[in-house]
Amino acid sequence: MPTRTLPTARPSIGWCWGSSAVAAPTSTWSTRCTTSVASRSAALCSRPCSGPCARPRARERAAMAERGGRFEPRAAQKQVLDYRGGYMGVAAVPGSGKTQVLSALAADLVAGHIDDDQEVLIVTLVNSAVGNFAARIAQELRSRGLPPRAGYRVRTLHGLAHDIVRERPGLVGLAEDFAIIDDRVSAQIIDDAVMAWLRAHPGFIDAFLKDDLEGTALARARTDSWPDDCRDLVAAFVARAKDERRRPETLASQLALRGSEFALARLATEVYADYQRSLSYRGAVDFADLVGYAIDALRQDPEYRARLARRWPFILEDEAQDSSALQQELLELLAGPNGNWVRVGDPNQAVYQTFTTANPRLLRSFLERPDVKAVEMDQSGRSAVPIIRLANALVDWTIDAHPLPAVRTAFRRQHIRPTDAGDPQPNPADRCEIHLHDRKLSPDREVEVVVSSLQRWLPEHPDETVAILVPDNARGARFVDALRRKNLPCVELLNATAPTRDAARLISDVLALIARPEDRMALRRAFAAWRRACSGRPEKESLAERTLGRCREPHAFLFPRGDDDYLDAGPVDPESRAELVAFRTQAQRWLQAALLPVDQLVLTIAQDLFTVPADLALAHQFAVLLRSYADANPTWRLAELAAELQQVASNPRRKFLSLAEDDNAFDPAAHKGEVAVATMHKAKGLEWDRVYLTALNNYDFPAGSAHDDFRGERWYVRGSLNLTAEALAQLGALGSGGEYVEGEASRAARLEYISERLRLLYVGITRARKDLILTWNTGRRGDCQPAAAFIALCSARERG
Repeated sequence: MPTRTLPTARPSIGWCWGSSAVAAPTSTWSTRCTTSVASRSAALCSRPCSGPCARPRARERAAMAERGGRFEPRAAQKQVLDYRGGYMGVAAVPGSGKTQVLSALAADLVAGHIDDDQEVLIVTLVNSAVGNFAARIAQELRSRGLPPRAGYRVRTLHGLAHDIVRERPGLVGLAEDFAIIDDRVSAQIIDDAVMAWLRAHPGFIDAFLKDDLEGTALARARTDSWPDDCRDLVAAFVARAKDERRRPETLASQLALRGSEFALARLATEVYADYQRSLSYRGAVDFADLVGYAIDALRQDPEYRARLARRWPFILEDEAQDSSALQQELLELLAGPNGNWVRVGDPNQAVYQTFTTANPRLLRSFLERPDVKAVEMDQSGRSAVPIIRLANALVDWTIDAHPLPAVRTAFRRQHIRPTDAGDPQPNPADRCEIHLHDRKLSPDREVEVVVSSLQRWLPEHPDETVAILVPDNARGARFVDALRRKNLPCVELLNATAPTRDAARLISDVLALIARPEDRMALRRAFAAWRRACSGRPEKESLAERTLGRCREPHAFLFPRGDDDYLDAGPVDPESRAELVAFRTQAQRWLQAALLPVDQLVLTIAQDLFTVPADLALAHQFAVLLRSYADANPTWRLAELAAELQQVASNPRRKFLSLAEDDNAFDPAAHKGEVAVATMHKAKGLEWDRVYLTALNNYDFPAGSAHDDFRGERWYVRGSLNLTAEALAQLGALGSGGEYVEGEASRAARLEYISERLRLLYVGITRARKDLILTWNTGRRGDCQPAAAFIALCSARERG
């Protein structure tokens, strides 16, 4: 797409983003569920949650209070509440109240449409939503004078699959005590298998490298970039293969009939086979296996399936746009052709397709089936009317005018409609400020501009909520650092928050010294970690640290003998000497604890480094994490475990959820006057009074133009190939018996990615209630342009 001059923002919207606002127009309930990994067991638990996730949002509580606790449905909501059987699909726009409606429907069905030995089954995507639904349904039943904990079951899809398999494991050849490995351990097994394969095939990537790579760039591609990308490729391949019920043995047989052009599939299949052998050795299954085994159990024993259908005569599914083919198959099998199944979701908010097995086409197809009653829940009281218009403009531009015709199906033509007069949850009408900041900004300058705006806005709005939404975790960390430097209160919804990264870095630096006490750099880093934790001083090199950095024989400092004390070898000022002696005493204690199990060792270190309860709680989670790694990898030594913790500290792609970091349990209303920093993916399902949407350039939101870059197309790979997409295409060709043509999958992956990023932008826009600010930056190399969608929104805003 040729570069365009951006339209000037409306004069009525001030530079300070707040100085001149635009006025808006007018039981059996509790299920025991045990896994082999304690940290994941909560994901399979259906007990009610009393945390933030279990509380209705502030606006909903206020609205219910005004009408005496009664839920007054809108017209489309009433269609859902009138449901009494059959298949129903509900397309629900952002803020349309789908959780409230599903909860009310569940309570209606429990109250008058099931027998005493039956339950309404509610299936959702994440565990925190389990607690949310449980609390809402209990509240509805209690208001009707009914027992709040009987007559329904709320489960995640994987939790449901676990229930089905655990009840009859013998049907699918599993032992009664089979274990379940969580995603973290699964990823680690794949990592190990990938690295073993790459060591055995060091030249594999050469066939895919650009011809002009040489020197350090070539070395970096082979030893750094490719191993990380290979892990992602294999993980995607294994997930897709399991979703399609494809065993590695079958794939290997099919590959034997194919040529060298299937090299990527051959690589992934061999690692897949290794991975399955590792699971078998552990007597374990992963979460993808659970769903497949549940389907097998239902198919192999029709009487068992009939009993479950009798137990759960109604199935209500939330977030259906994020279901995979395998998960849909499980629910449809459980419901049966004449069963009762309600699917609720928003295809326009499907933002997980390119990196999971989720398939938004499934819900769209379901809504169009002749045996399905389709309902459009298109009214929303979340956002001010101008924000709704902007979201609708994005949908219309994409469908009618996107530069690539193939992307015009990214959205369904479902406009958000504001609520009617007299609605108990009306759209905000006190103010609405929309600012599309069309000036060119470097990434650093974008951070400065947004933080400066917040410095002005926060003092004037202490009782409102605000968020900065970013495309990735690394970008979010930049904003968090800038906010903290300006002493602005903030809360993070990132893979690992700043406190988590800091605590992980301190403990991993000490573990590295214990693992390698002869390492000079490890000694120096451990001292810096100890000094920072104990004194609270900034990470600025001290005289004592420089003195220790000159020590070439760490044992002469750590365990001096006679006159062989490093501190006596040269001049050291008294203050630094006292500090180094204190550290040596502490380090000796840590080294003497080296034989402890790793979880006990981590807790020992934490007791010496931390005094704040939150840090000690994080250390406990690190201890559990490293213990699980040690159990899963018996040959690992302390150095490998320390390296895993260092990944939490340094790798923005590495996910670690602390006790306070379950983003799906996050309640913005509990953080008024604080700046939430979140990725756009993690913001899904949340809302704030004011939202800053950042980095809206053609790298993070490409449109398919010649100068657009795509994340899946790695810098060192020839021909703009997306190797993961190519591997998945080879998997598809093996299943269909068709031909594989190199490059076609990469081009198709571009279209999927463009479509998903448009939906992600839609998600971002619809998080805002009153104020919305959009910015773009020129990217790391300074050559990015504003996203085509951003330009289109500027034009739509100009037209009014």
